[in-house]
Parts: sequence; C-alpha cells; structure tokens
Amino acid sequence: MLRKPKYKIARRLGPEIFDKTQTQKFLLSRSARKSTGRPKAKSDFALQLLEKQKVRFAYGINERQLKKYVNDVLKRKPKNAPEVLYSLLETRLDNTSYRVGLAPTRSSARQFASHGHFLVNGKSTNTPSYRLQKGDILTIRDGSKQKMIFSQLDEKLKDVKTPDWILFDAEKKEATVAGVPKLNPFETIADLSVVLEFYKR
Repeated sequence: MLRKPKYKIARRLGPEIFDKTQTQKFLLSRSARKSTGRPKAKSDFALQLLEKQKVRFAYGINERQLKKYVNDVLKRKPKNAPEVLYSLLETRLDNTSYRVGLAPTRSSARQFASHGHFLVNGKSTNTPSYRLQKGDILTIRDGSKQKMIFSQLDEKLKDVKTPDWILFDAEKKEATVAGVPKLNPFETIADLSVVLEFYKR
C-alpha cells in the first residue's frame, strides 16, 4: 500500500488521482499554493514519468506491480496495447469492488479485500490484485455484511454509476463481470500509451 501525503501527491499529479482530493477544500488549497511564475517546460521523460506516476497512485500499486503489468502487455504485442493495460488494471479485485460501490475508495477496497471481506465465485480471496475474468461473480462474505464498514451501503449505492462491463445487482450486492473494460481516453486518469513508452526505454 502506498503511504504518502495524498494532498502533496495530488498537487503534483492532479486532483483526479484520489477521491479525497476531488473536493472544494483541496481545490482551494491548491489555488492558494499556485505560483505566479511561468511553469517550466517538461522533457519527454518527465511527461512520461508523470503519466506513469498517475497510474501508480490512482490504482494504489507499486512500481514492481505496474512494471509487471506493462511487461505482460508488451510480451503479448497486442494491436491496442493501452486498452489491454487498462483492462489489467480495471479488473483487479480491489478496483472492481470500488467501481461497483462496495468500497468508498480504492484504498479502502484494497483493505477490504486483504481482510477477506469479498468472495469471488463463492470463494474467499484476500489478494487485492486478484484478476477477475468474464463470468466471475463478486460478492460480500456473509460474515462481513453486518460489519460497520457496510452498514450504510444501500444508501451509498444509489449514487454509484456501474461501468458497462459489470452487471451489478444492488439488492444482492452481487457484481458479475459481463465483458472487458473499454478504454475511453477522455475518462482515463492517465495516457496509457505514454506509460507504455516509458517502460520501452
């Protein structure tokens, strides 16, 4: 788990990196710190590094994990490498549980997963990076449903927009992977093609 000051990271990478920094309070603090000088032009390497760090901190993964995902994609040599990388990141257990609203943030989703609160196809897994496949069913463990962390889940789920690749039954708190995540450049946090170029150096 990444344990660095979120406000400091988001001031460098952008407020969309964390749920905590997508608030009026953060925007005000960011505005107060803005420099009046002209920003320095970044090199290609610096821009690639920036995009890579966005992915790392947004998904809460370390350098080794991200490099493993990228190497996996590069070995396959797919026609659309950024979309394959996006799919690997999105179908992680922690991210999927966050996407459907079973956890309020990716950080809490990682914690819930590591504590064994989720089941995949009826079996317990405590690995946040577990990759879900088409047809897999994600649910909350029966013994965890009465815990405080899920006490107000019904109300919170009303505001959640589930991705097209997941079918979610709010009453059963059951998510089914129905397809493959589709990359939308206008909705992604970082430019994944730039991230891939960073690791090709």
